[in-house]
Amino acid sequence: MTKKRMYQILSIILMILLACFFIFPLVWMISSALKTEAAIYQEMGTWRSFLPSLNPSEWFLSFQEVFTRFNVVRYTANSVMYALTVTVGSIIVNSLAGYSFAKFDFKGKKFLFALMIALLVIPGETIMISKFSIVQKLGLLNSRMAVILPILASPLFIYMFTNFFKAIPDEIIESAKIEGASNFRVFWNVMLPMSKPAIATVGTLSFIASWNDYIWPLMVLTDTEAFPLQVAITNINNTTPVYTNQVMAILTISTIPLILIYVFFQKYLVQGLGSQGTGVK
Repeated sequence: MTKKRMYQILSIILMILLACFFIFPLVWMISSALKTEAAIYQEMGTWRSFLPSLNPSEWFLSFQEVFTRFNVVRYTANSVMYALTVTVGSIIVNSLAGYSFAKFDFKGKKFLFALMIALLVIPGETIMISKFSIVQKLGLLNSRMAVILPILASPLFIYMFTNFFKAIPDEIIESAKIEGASNFRVFWNVMLPMSKPAIATVGTLSFIASWNDYIWPLMVLTDTEAFPLQVAITNINNTTPVYTNQVMAILTISTIPLILIYVFFQKYLVQGLGSQGTGVK
């Protein structure tokens, strides 16, 4: 066996071990959601804790119970609405900003772009109080817009769109303008369709960020009817009596959309994050 072949085998074994290490909490969560409360504690610490109930009739009892006790449909609908609105809004807002930085010359452009790059190193938590003060002064507290508006723009997403748009030759824009297209028409009909990897990447990351967001909605919302699923999970976990299988059931429901997003958009996500802008392709 050659040294190269040995390295390949060791790499595969290492990746399998790492995959098992990261996936076993997910397997345990789903298995716990598909069994009774008593079975979870009886099988704790054994290999059977990673298996669902052997009785298929018990698989969805925890889901039925949590849907009966809590308005899970409302919370899930709120999360879907927030995530989709943020996704579409992020693509539009950040792509417009990226188009301006990439293809327009204006006073202070270099300073603004450098300032935006500097913002990449600032954690979002450090400006959360400032955002809360702005939302409060705008009178948006306890409204759905308070959850959506502050997370539409992102320096990282603007930077990604800027790189993609810079890769598109100016000759294409000039040809469109010769045909009578306005700046917005060039952006909407020419530039945006050519930046599909960036759109897929920004859309995927925006959806995931909005779906997983917990602290910000908790700060700006007091109406439980407007809570997203992540905030509602905390309430469910703190409402006595607390049943582990029901908590695992609601966590499974909250995880399914993220798994689907990764499965269907993984190729575009890797392409968008790994390239420096190949909009013409």
